[in-house]
Amino acid sequence: MPYTYFVTNKANDAALGKTTFTATTAVYLALSTTTPTAGTGASATEPAGSAYARVAVPAASWNTTANGTTTNNAAIAFPAATGAWGTVTYAVGYDAASAGNVLFYVALTASQAITTGMTYSFPAGSAIHTLT
Repeated sequence: MPYTYFVTNKANDAALGKTTFTATTAVYLALSTTTPTAGTGASATEPAGSAYARVAVPAASWNTTANGTTTNNAAIAFPAATGAWGTVTYAVGYDAASAGNVLFYVALTASQAITTGMTYSFPAGSAIHTLT
């Protein structure tokens, strides 16, 4: 799972004692129909309209990290689509419900065309988050 320069720069500065790293209150998980740009996560294209919204995933929704890896301990579900969202190919973590900084991005195991009435979700234990 690639972290962006935003995260790695903050982590490096904190590890070297240059600054403190302030945790986000939640990660806002997004879906993207394009491949985010390496290093920055820019060019992620979220679906627009049709009830699409980022999903807030608070810290309590993640299991305790062990050996650099954690998973979600509850399902993460996006709202039901009221129209086509396109084919989603990536999950993207942000530090805000809209705009904000890209924290990380990861290719979905399988791309999924989202059509009217569909609800995209990550079942508990399936959103694997690894720091390498």
